[in-house]
Amino acid sequence: MTQPHSFLPIIRAGIDTYRQPVVYMREDCHLCRAEGFSALTRVRIEAGGRSLIATLNVVTAEGWLPPDTAALSIAAWNALRPERQGVQAEFSHPEPPASTSAIRNKVFGGKFDAASASQIITDMVAHRLSDLDLAAFVTACAGDRLDIAETIALTRAMTDAGQRIDWGTEPVLDKHCVGGLPGNRTTPIVVAVIAAAGGLIPKTSSRAITSPAGTADTIEVMTPVDLDITSMRRVVEAEGGCLAWGGGLDLSPADDILIRIERPLDFDSDGQLVASILSKKLAAGSTHVLIDMPVGPTAKVRTGAAAEDLSARLSAVAAEIGIELRVHCSDGTAPVGRGIGPSLEARDVLAVLRRSADHPPDLRDRALDIAGALLDMGVPDGRGRQTAETLLESGAAEAKFMAICAAQGGFHEPGIAPERAIETAGRRGRVTAIDNRRIAKIAKLAGAPGRQTAGVLLLARPGDTVEPDTPLYEIHAETPGELAWARDYARAGTSPFQVEAEK
Repeated sequence: MTQPHSFLPIIRAGIDTYRQPVVYMREDCHLCRAEGFSALTRVRIEAGGRSLIATLNVVTAEGWLPPDTAALSIAAWNALRPERQGVQAEFSHPEPPASTSAIRNKVFGGKFDAASASQIITDMVAHRLSDLDLAAFVTACAGDRLDIAETIALTRAMTDAGQRIDWGTEPVLDKHCVGGLPGNRTTPIVVAVIAAAGGLIPKTSSRAITSPAGTADTIEVMTPVDLDITSMRRVVEAEGGCLAWGGGLDLSPADDILIRIERPLDFDSDGQLVASILSKKLAAGSTHVLIDMPVGPTAKVRTGAAAEDLSARLSAVAAEIGIELRVHCSDGTAPVGRGIGPSLEARDVLAVLRRSADHPPDLRDRALDIAGALLDMGVPDGRGRQTAETLLESGAAEAKFMAICAAQGGFHEPGIAPERAIETAGRRGRVTAIDNRRIAKIAKLAGAPGRQTAGVLLLARPGDTVEPDTPLYEIHAETPGELAWARDYARAGTSPFQVEAEK
């Protein structure tokens, strides 16, 4: 028989903990004493026939939380879906997750199979694993510690944990960039071109993990991206394509949990990268996928050998799960376009679609290369690049992009940051390289992607000749403090622009 002391009324805490369910109790709560709950204890909460496992945070100050009451974070409240504020919930210690032994085995160099991969992902999505468990799993899989069989098992488990979309036709085209190259915002242009050509491209994208902007962050500056599957189908049926945030669609939900852990750790693994990409493509119903893989000394993929290894892993897993895949290796030695950060990248995208005289030519060329290759995957006549260019130059791609935005909820022009400062060259010479990682760090310190108009605007490119005090880049921020923080970092070390004296 359930004891009365195991129940507490629950209320909304109104605290955003991203996707981590958190419960708040006062330190003098009778339940904390009776059950031995302490800070960071994993707690099982049951109400209205639904249950949830959350992490306990103990409140030491009186005031906002009434005595003998539990408050749920936004993620916990949305997962439990109580009938109302103040409903009684039962609290208990959860059973140890079944997958912890599989994670421990992996930490010590073992392998996991399909069954243990499924159990890990099931426990992950059910929030049975603590952040320490998740960090251990991510770390144990880092680098090349997942073999092909484990990567396939993880991909399938991640796909099976969420919803899947069947479009009822082929080909369903898609593309993905492995990342590491600031400003490489080809997706909106590619989607517009493919949809204008009559192709089907229901594009889902992620938000930033370790970059100054993810594709969804940039598109959200111009149009809503938080679509559910019903809305996504409506947009795709009307326009042939969409530009949606994948995190709102319950497609491979474990990926969003792993992203939350990978973001502060600032690393991932080849196997998890492949599983992340392909599980979402499979869940989204994609049949033909092109992978853009920038290769450069400061990109995510740094060498040709690393690109070959990652390409082989992607191809092997794609073949096993029934996706036709092509890898497009591209130049990753410098950022693409001029803008780094959501609004600045959106402005570059619009300049290309609108055929503006000052559009960034490198972004235009990359987008057309990818769109052309995708068109050739769907209709292999070898004229994809030519078709893509015609659709862009005729204005058909711009019109299609605006139609997609209208179907998703309307179009908004990107804004510009109120605080800006220019950084200049310190010597005469030729710009030979731009450090992708360092320029991205400056943009993030300025506030990107959380501050939509923050970031970096590039004013010089590799190959340019500069004089002392020639503007190299402009930092954009929404507050004076963030601008100062970014400038301090930019000036504290080596410049992201490598300038060599001309002979």
